[in-house]
Amino acid sequence: MSHSSSTRRALVTGASGAIGGAIARALAAQGLHVLAHANRNRAAADEVVAAIHATGGAAESVVFDVTDGPACSKALAEMLEAGPIQVLVHSAGVHDDGVFAGLRPEQWQRVIDVNLNGFFNVAQPLMLPMLRTRWGRIVAITSVAGQAGNRGQVNYAAAKSALHGAVKSLALECASRGVTVNAVAPGIVASEMSAGTFDAAAIQRMVPMGRAGQPQEVADLVAFLSSEKAAYISGQTIGINGAMYQ
Repeated sequence: MSHSSSTRRALVTGASGAIGGAIARALAAQGLHVLAHANRNRAAADEVVAAIHATGGAAESVVFDVTDGPACSKALAEMLEAGPIQVLVHSAGVHDDGVFAGLRPEQWQRVIDVNLNGFFNVAQPLMLPMLRTRWGRIVAITSVAGQAGNRGQVNYAAAKSALHGAVKSLALECASRGVTVNAVAPGIVASEMSAGTFDAAAIQRMVPMGRAGQPQEVADLVAFLSSEKAAYISGQTIGINGAMYQ
């Protein structure tokens, strides 16, 4: 059974961040009921929900730790009581940079846990209900670091690159059921997460377009991939990076 877009629900992990929040707002603008996820920063997710409500959209905030498998299962089971979630955008992500020779085990584990294991913890419980509807969209927010590598980000690049492999394989498993699976790999995007890593001079040097991307630009791409118009696009990693990596 295919639900009309007006009743479809979308879960956006990391909606408390700049990119995740922009994605949540963009999906709501397409008529989806958005579940805006946060872990530590519920207030930021609540702000996103309020902005969606102010423009006539439907949204609610949800709080759980994507690295905690049992907590994820419990939270998702409660959400699924209201019906399937047919759009999932995994935007929750952290980086904890350091040269590999000096990287602490907890730096490696935390980044893998949120970026990679978090995808499994959230996507896996949603799969069967989504597949039964024969319509779904899964988008993993990754990074140019997972494509090109980046000094000081061996852990982050490993996690994001692993998601590219997961997307390709999951797309094959879901293809006959009307469910698409893609990755969006941003370059440097204006946000709190990037502000402490890249100054204006570094951006000028690294990005051929000479500027950082905007969260809304990433959100517009994700909204397209989550729509009816992108039904034949699956298993792809789509860069959005100002020609930084091709």
